[in-house]
Amino acid sequence: MKFTDFNFHENLSEGIAASGYEEPTPVQAQVIPLILQGKDIIASAQTGTGKTAAFLLPLLNKLVTEPHDDHHI
Repeated sequence: MKFTDFNFHENLSEGIAASGYEEPTPVQAQVIPLILQGKDIIASAQTGTGKTAAFLLPLLNKLVTEPHDDHHI
């Protein structure tokens, strides 16, 4: 599996590639598709396995791809 398989927004995909990441860690490969589907998850893994990115990348993707109302805080 590659990060490109997640079909993130082009800007996000470019940032991931520019950072040198090509393949997700096992925890990322398992949870990113679920988060992209809007499912709730609980994940536990060793420090340094990419949990933060597993949660953050789908969130960033949602922020750049879904319309939002700039008038609400």
